[in-house]
Amino acid sequence: MKTDMVIEVPNNLWPIADFFMRDLGTEVNMANDEEMGLLIRGFFFLYLTVVVFAIIAYKFGFAKKLSPLKSLIIYILLFIGMFFLTLIFGLNLPLAESYL
Repeated sequence: MKTDMVIEVPNNLWPIADFFMRDLGTEVNMANDEEMGLLIRGFFFLYLTVVVFAIIAYKFGFAKKLSPLKSLIIYILLFIGMFFLTLIFGLNLPLAESYL
């Protein structure tokens, strides 16, 4: 007998995460390609939102004049770090909202 892997979607998401995940319903069947596509698309848009807000916060609050190579390294680390933060805290905590 085949067991389908189902992920439950919380019903109390924070506003920005809820905006990107609202098409999912209450559960996501991992065997269904359409539902997995919606989940990945929602996460990707949430991740991009968090990255854009983090870049804006960095530029307004912490940035100083650096050489182009140092700036590139900062932004690469920002992209990598925001991925892990969004993956771990994106749905449970107001990560995107905290940058506003």
